[in-house]
Parts: sequence; C-alpha cells; structure tokens
Amino acid sequence: MADEALSAGAVARRLGVAVTTLRTWHQRYGLGPGEHVPGHHRRYTPADLARLEIMRRLTAEGVAPAEAARWARQAPAVLPAEQLGPKRRDPAVRDGGGTTIPVGRAGPVARGMARAAMRLDSVAIGETVAHALATDGVVRTWDGLLRPVLAGIGERHATTGGLVEVEHLVSRCVSEAFAAMARSHAIAGPARILLSCADEEQHTLPLEALAAALAEAGVGYRMLGARVPVAALLEAVSRTGPAAVVLWSHTRATADPDQLTAVLAAPRRPLLVLAAGPGWRSDTLPAGVVRPVDLAEALSLAVAVRDSLGQSTTG
Repeated sequence: MADEALSAGAVARRLGVAVTTLRTWHQRYGLGPGEHVPGHHRRYTPADLARLEIMRRLTAEGVAPAEAARWARQAPAVLPAEQLGPKRRDPAVRDGGGTTIPVGRAGPVARGMARAAMRLDSVAIGETVAHALATDGVVRTWDGLLRPVLAGIGERHATTGGLVEVEHLVSRCVSEAFAAMARSHAIAGPARILLSCADEEQHTLPLEALAAALAEAGVGYRMLGARVPVAALLEAVSRTGPAAVVLWSHTRATADPDQLTAVLAAPRRPLLVLAAGPGWRSDTLPAGVVRPVDLAEALSLAVAVRDSLGQSTTG
C-alpha cells in the first residue's frame, strides 16, 4: 500500500466502488478521509483505506452497512480474517458470492475493477474505465486494466462455466466507455480505415478498442461491427475505397484466410490489410497481409498509412 494520501477517486478505484458510495459511507457512517490540508480537498490515509477495505468486504458478504461500519471504525488497520466481523469469512468466497477474478500482476485499480465486476456494479466499472481512458489513453488502459480483467473473467468462465453475466455487463460498460471516447474526439475528414469482424465473429470489444484509439489519434475510420459476410465487406471496400482494412477474428473458427484473399483481390484494393486477433494463424495468411501483435502495433500501422497519404492529424 502506498504511504501517500489518496483522493476519493483513487480510493474508489482501488476498492472497486463508486465515488458516490464513498460519500455515502462518509456521510452516514463517518468513514471519511482523515487528512486535511487547508485549501485542499480531504484525502484518505492508508489507515482510512484499511477501514474502508473492511467495510467493503463485510457489506459484500451481506453484513448490514451500519454493523460493517461499526467493525471498520474499530479497526486501525487490516484485521485477521476471523476478526473481520460477526461471521467468519470463508476464504473460498469473495465479492458477489463467487470466486475472485484473477488479474495477474495488474495493479490495484484492476483488482478494484474486478471486485466491482463481481458485484455487477456498473457505476463503479464505468467510473474506473472512464478515468483510466482520460488519464492513460486507450492503449495503456486496454493493456494495463481491461485485458487483465477480461482475461480473468474468461479464465474463471473456462474453469467454472459461470460469470457469463459478469462478462456481459463488463463488456457493455467498456463498450460504452469506448464509444464516449470516440465521440469526444470527433474527426472531421475522410475515414481512411475500415474496421470489420470476420464472418460469424461476434467478439467486437478489441475492435472497439482500436476504434477508440484511432479516434484518440485523430485517424478517421468506419466500423462495420460483428459478423460481416465477405460479400458485404467487399461491397464496403468497393464503395468507400479505404486505405487500410482491419479484419478481426477472435477464434480459429472464424479465421478463414479466404476472406483476406478476397479483400486483396478487390478492384479497389487497400494499401494495407491487417489480420487482427488471436484467431488468425500466421502460417495461413495470404502474402501481403500483416498480422499486428497487439493494439499498439495495429494503431501504429494505421497511423502510418494515414500519414503516407499526407493526411493531417485531424483525419
């Protein structure tokens, strides 16, 4: 835990709760920030954060907020599990009544978002993602926050068959945040990049991340979305003449290289065709197709194409 005092927003992201929840806990139960510098907002000390962590754990396990606050106020620091309240904690049970979402070596903000996901707390998730996008940008947010949480949800689903509702809610929250980011960077100019999922591919979130990153970089794009048949993709290429086409495939089942071959053979062939996503196999890609290793590389290639056409930074 860091020694420095934290803002309400930083504490909320670490705990995986909404800022409004922190305000409620402060106003109703006296669990507020303890450090005050005249002329500045109050900030939370490590001891404050420890008490709030107890409050979060107990309320997540069903303890009434007033009772949880009483236990939290009595604790100057994190207590052993058997002292965390009127009932003993089961180490196999976590927020939301299920197992935790593993986030690997991701930091406290990712752990907080994972906790919010288990509670299906869309407000806290939305606040966390929006702050990360505003502070760190799309690529860093995707790599450092969203991918670890989404991968953790996928890992738990593969193990237990559950968390479908968690995955759907988190995906919706992230999708909304990406859309807001794209709207805030409106681009006045030609859309040089065409984004499409492969035929029958339904996983769109990584493609939405690329769209938001392109908007942030000032690169114009069109998004076709999920499950685009080859004929429809070719029609879009013919009608818009994009400089680059990004075809996303999440699984091997949707990664038919004939789709890429068809784009390469189009009368208005784009300068660059990207096969993005884990579905594609490098040894099956047609000559002339580039497979970016991650979001940052896909963005870099798209920006390079835009720049090669002499476009301005606004598209």
